[in-house]
Amino acid sequence: MGKKDYLCSMKQMFKILSVYGIAYFLLLMLVFGLQFVYPKLELHLLLNSHHTAIQDTIFKYYSMLAEWPLYILMLLPLLWKKYSMTIFFAMSELSAGAILQILKHFISAPRPASAFEHYQNITLPMVEGVNMHYGNSFPSGHASTFFVFCTCIALILAYHYKQRDIQNNRKTWFLMSLSMLSLLVLAALGGYSRVYLSQHFLSDVCMGSIIGFMTPCLIFYFGGNKIMKLKKLRMRP
Repeated sequence: MGKKDYLCSMKQMFKILSVYGIAYFLLLMLVFGLQFVYPKLELHLLLNSHHTAIQDTIFKYYSMLAEWPLYILMLLPLLWKKYSMTIFFAMSELSAGAILQILKHFISAPRPASAFEHYQNITLPMVEGVNMHYGNSFPSGHASTFFVFCTCIALILAYHYKQRDIQNNRKTWFLMSLSMLSLLVLAALGGYSRVYLSQHFLSDVCMGSIIGFMTPCLIFYFGGNKIMKLKKLRMRP
Protein backbone atom coordinates (compact mmCIF):
# COMPACT_ATOMS: atom_id res chain seq x y z
CA MET A 1 0.00 0.00 0.00
CA GLY A 2 1.45 3.38 -1.05
CA LYS A 3 1.60 6.38 1.20
CA LYS A 4 -1.22 8.13 -0.66
CA ASP A 5 -3.45 5.05 -0.50
CA TYR A 6 -2.62 4.55 3.17
CA LEU A 7 -3.54 8.14 4.06
CA CYS A 8 -6.78 7.77 2.11
CA SER A 9 -7.53 4.54 3.97
CA MET A 10 -6.86 6.20 7.33
CA LYS A 11 -9.10 9.11 6.36
CA GLN A 12 -11.96 6.74 5.56
CA MET A 13 -11.46 4.84 8.80
CA PHE A 14 -11.41 7.95 10.98
CA LYS A 15 -14.53 9.14 9.17
CA ILE A 16 -16.24 5.95 10.36
CA LEU A 17 -14.89 6.70 13.85
CA SER A 18 -16.37 10.21 13.74
CA VAL A 19 -19.45 9.26 15.80
CA TYR A 20 -17.19 8.22 18.68
CA GLY A 21 -14.90 11.23 18.22
CA ILE A 22 -17.63 13.87 17.94
CA ALA A 23 -19.51 12.49 20.94
CA TYR A 24 -16.29 12.52 22.97
CA PHE A 25 -15.54 16.10 21.87
CA LEU A 26 -19.01 17.25 23.01
CA LEU A 27 -18.56 15.46 26.34
CA LEU A 28 -15.16 17.10 26.73
CA MET A 29 -16.64 20.55 26.06
CA LEU A 30 -19.27 19.92 28.76
CA VAL A 31 -16.56 18.90 31.23
CA PHE A 32 -14.45 21.96 30.39
CA GLY A 33 -17.53 24.14 30.83
CA LEU A 34 -18.20 22.74 34.31
CA GLN A 35 -14.58 23.33 35.31
CA PHE A 36 -14.79 26.91 34.05
CA VAL A 37 -18.01 27.68 35.95
CA TYR A 38 -17.27 25.95 39.29
CA PRO A 39 -14.20 26.05 41.53
CA LYS A 40 -12.37 22.72 41.71
CA LEU A 41 -13.42 21.67 45.23
CA GLU A 42 -16.99 22.90 44.85
CA LEU A 43 -17.37 20.98 41.58
CA HIS A 44 -16.11 17.81 43.21
CA LEU A 45 -18.71 18.07 45.97
CA LEU A 46 -21.41 18.81 43.40
CA LEU A 47 -20.55 15.67 41.41
CA ASN A 48 -20.02 13.55 44.50
CA SER A 49 -22.88 14.58 46.78
CA HIS A 50 -25.47 11.93 45.93
CA HIS A 51 -24.48 8.49 47.21
CA THR A 52 -26.63 5.39 47.50
CA ALA A 53 -25.72 1.87 48.59
CA ILE A 54 -26.34 0.52 45.07
CA GLN A 55 -24.21 3.19 43.42
CA ASP A 56 -21.45 2.65 45.97
CA THR A 57 -21.28 -1.04 45.06
CA ILE A 58 -21.53 -0.49 41.30
CA PHE A 59 -18.87 2.21 41.05
CA LYS A 60 -16.57 0.51 43.53
CA TYR A 61 -16.33 -2.64 41.43
CA TYR A 62 -16.66 -0.93 38.05
CA SER A 63 -13.63 1.20 38.85
CA MET A 64 -11.67 -1.95 39.66
CA LEU A 65 -11.99 -3.11 36.05
CA ALA A 66 -9.11 -0.79 35.16
CA GLU A 67 -6.81 -2.42 37.71
CA TRP A 68 -6.46 -5.82 35.99
CA PRO A 69 -9.62 -7.20 34.29
CA LEU A 70 -9.25 -4.91 31.26
CA TYR A 71 -5.64 -6.05 30.85
CA ILE A 72 -6.82 -9.67 30.78
CA LEU A 73 -9.38 -8.77 28.11
CA MET A 74 -6.60 -7.19 26.05
CA LEU A 75 -4.91 -10.60 25.92
CA LEU A 76 -7.99 -12.52 24.76
CA PRO A 77 -7.34 -11.93 21.00
CA LEU A 78 -4.26 -14.15 21.40
CA LEU A 79 -6.62 -17.12 21.78
CA TRP A 80 -7.75 -16.54 18.17
CA LYS A 81 -4.21 -15.68 17.01
CA LYS A 82 -5.16 -12.02 16.54
CA TYR A 83 -1.65 -10.92 17.52
CA SER A 84 -1.95 -7.47 15.98
CA MET A 85 -4.91 -6.57 18.21
CA THR A 86 -3.07 -7.43 21.42
CA ILE A 87 0.06 -5.64 20.20
CA PHE A 88 -2.07 -2.57 19.45
CA PHE A 89 -3.64 -2.70 22.92
CA ALA A 90 -0.21 -3.12 24.53
CA MET A 91 1.44 -0.30 22.57
CA SER A 92 -1.42 2.06 23.39
CA GLU A 93 -1.55 1.21 27.10
CA LEU A 94 2.22 1.31 27.59
CA SER A 95 2.54 4.64 25.77
CA ALA A 96 -0.37 6.22 27.63
CA GLY A 97 0.93 4.81 30.92
CA ALA A 98 4.38 6.29 30.37
CA ILE A 99 2.95 9.75 29.61
CA LEU A 100 0.63 9.51 32.59
CA GLN A 101 3.31 8.48 35.09
CA ILE A 102 5.60 11.31 33.98
CA LEU A 103 2.82 13.85 34.51
CA LYS A 104 1.73 12.29 37.81
CA HIS A 105 5.18 12.52 39.40
CA PHE A 106 6.10 15.84 37.80
CA ILE A 107 2.93 17.64 38.92
CA SER A 108 2.35 15.63 42.12
CA ALA A 109 -1.13 17.06 42.76
CA PRO A 110 -3.09 16.20 45.93
CA ARG A 111 -6.13 13.93 45.70
CA PRO A 112 -9.56 14.90 47.08
CA ALA A 113 -9.00 13.06 50.38
CA SER A 114 -5.89 15.17 50.94
CA ALA A 115 -7.29 18.48 49.65
CA PHE A 116 -10.40 18.32 51.86
CA GLU A 117 -8.44 17.56 55.05
CA HIS A 118 -8.04 21.32 55.52
CA TYR A 119 -11.82 21.86 55.67
CA GLN A 120 -13.08 20.59 59.02
CA ASN A 121 -16.69 21.58 58.28
CA ILE A 122 -16.88 19.45 55.10
CA THR A 123 -17.39 15.70 55.22
CA LEU A 124 -16.24 14.05 52.01
CA PRO A 125 -18.49 11.10 51.05
CA MET A 126 -16.54 7.84 51.25
CA VAL A 127 -17.32 4.33 50.01
CA GLU A 128 -16.71 1.48 52.42
CA GLY A 129 -13.90 -0.85 51.41
CA VAL A 130 -12.16 1.64 49.11
CA ASN A 131 -8.52 2.27 49.96
CA MET A 132 -8.09 6.04 49.65
CA HIS A 133 -5.04 7.59 47.99
CA TYR A 134 -3.65 11.02 48.80
CA GLY A 135 -1.04 12.00 46.20
CA ASN A 136 -0.21 11.99 42.47
CA SER A 137 -3.78 12.79 41.50
CA PHE A 138 -3.26 14.42 38.09
CA PRO A 139 -4.00 12.79 35.69
CA SER A 140 -6.19 9.76 36.44
CA GLY A 141 -4.62 6.42 35.49
CA HIS A 142 -7.92 4.54 35.73
CA ALA A 143 -9.65 7.02 33.39
CA SER A 144 -6.77 6.69 30.94
CA THR A 145 -7.00 2.88 30.98
CA PHE A 146 -10.76 2.92 30.40
CA PHE A 147 -10.41 5.28 27.44
CA VAL A 148 -7.42 3.44 25.97
CA PHE A 149 -9.36 0.17 26.04
CA CYS A 150 -12.59 1.56 24.59
CA THR A 151 -10.85 3.70 21.98
CA CYS A 152 -8.75 0.73 20.82
CA ILE A 153 -11.93 -1.32 20.36
CA ALA A 154 -13.60 1.57 18.51
CA LEU A 155 -10.61 1.84 16.14
CA ILE A 156 -10.57 -1.92 15.51
CA LEU A 157 -14.32 -1.92 14.82
CA ALA A 158 -13.94 1.02 12.44
CA TYR A 159 -11.11 -0.76 10.61
CA HIS A 160 -13.09 -3.97 10.12
CA TYR A 161 -16.17 -2.01 9.12
CA LYS A 162 -14.15 -0.21 6.44
CA GLN A 163 -12.59 -3.47 5.22
CA ARG A 164 -16.03 -4.97 4.60
CA ASP A 165 -17.02 -1.93 2.53
CA ILE A 166 -20.59 -1.85 3.85
CA GLN A 167 -20.75 1.84 4.80
CA ASN A 168 -23.87 2.41 2.65
CA ASN A 169 -25.88 -0.15 4.60
CA ARG A 170 -28.08 1.88 6.97
CA LYS A 171 -28.67 -0.97 9.40
CA THR A 172 -24.97 -1.76 9.86
CA TRP A 173 -24.16 1.97 10.10
CA PHE A 174 -26.76 2.36 12.86
CA LEU A 175 -25.38 -0.66 14.74
CA MET A 176 -21.83 0.62 14.33
CA SER A 177 -22.79 4.08 15.61
CA LEU A 178 -24.63 2.54 18.56
CA SER A 179 -21.57 0.41 19.38
CA MET A 180 -19.33 3.49 19.24
CA LEU A 181 -21.58 5.46 21.58
CA SER A 182 -21.85 2.49 23.96
CA LEU A 183 -18.05 2.29 24.16
CA LEU A 184 -17.86 5.99 24.99
CA VAL A 185 -20.49 5.60 27.73
CA LEU A 186 -18.52 2.71 29.26
CA ALA A 187 -15.31 4.76 29.22
CA ALA A 188 -17.04 7.85 30.64
CA LEU A 189 -18.60 5.83 33.47
CA GLY A 190 -15.14 4.48 34.32
CA GLY A 191 -13.85 8.04 34.54
CA TYR A 192 -16.80 9.23 36.62
CA SER A 193 -16.34 6.31 39.03
CA ARG A 194 -13.03 7.86 40.09
CA VAL A 195 -14.80 11.11 41.00
CA TYR A 196 -17.62 9.25 42.74
CA LEU A 197 -15.09 7.34 44.87
CA SER A 198 -13.25 10.61 45.64
CA GLN A 199 -10.02 9.20 44.23
CA HIS A 200 -9.74 12.00 41.65
CA PHE A 201 -11.01 15.44 40.74
CA LEU A 202 -12.86 15.96 37.46
CA SER A 203 -9.79 17.70 36.00
CA ASP A 204 -7.70 14.57 36.69
CA VAL A 205 -10.25 12.39 34.91
CA CYS A 206 -10.51 14.85 32.04
CA MET A 207 -6.76 14.76 31.32
CA GLY A 208 -6.66 10.99 31.80
CA SER A 209 -9.41 10.61 29.19
CA ILE A 210 -7.58 12.86 26.72
CA ILE A 211 -4.42 10.75 27.05
CA GLY A 212 -6.45 7.55 26.75
CA PHE A 213 -8.29 8.83 23.68
CA MET A 214 -5.40 10.43 21.78
CA THR A 215 -2.74 7.76 22.31
CA PRO A 216 -4.46 4.87 20.46
CA CYS A 217 -5.56 7.25 17.67
CA LEU A 218 -2.01 8.51 17.11
CA ILE A 219 -0.50 5.03 17.31
CA PHE A 220 -2.99 3.67 14.80
CA TYR A 221 -2.57 6.67 12.48
CA PHE A 222 1.23 6.49 12.39
CA GLY A 223 1.64 2.73 12.93
CA GLY A 224 -1.54 1.33 11.46
CA ASN A 225 0.21 0.23 8.28
CA LYS A 226 2.57 -2.04 10.23
CA ILE A 227 -0.27 -3.28 12.43
CA MET A 228 -2.36 -4.23 9.39
CA LYS A 229 0.63 -5.88 7.69
CA LEU A 230 1.21 -7.97 10.81
CA LYS A 231 -2.40 -9.10 10.75
CA LYS A 232 -2.20 -10.12 7.09
CA LEU A 233 1.04 -11.96 7.73
CA ARG A 234 -0.51 -14.00 10.54
CA MET A 235 -3.54 -14.89 8.45
CA ARG A 236 -1.47 -16.66 5.78
CA PRO A 237 -1.76 -20.46 5.83
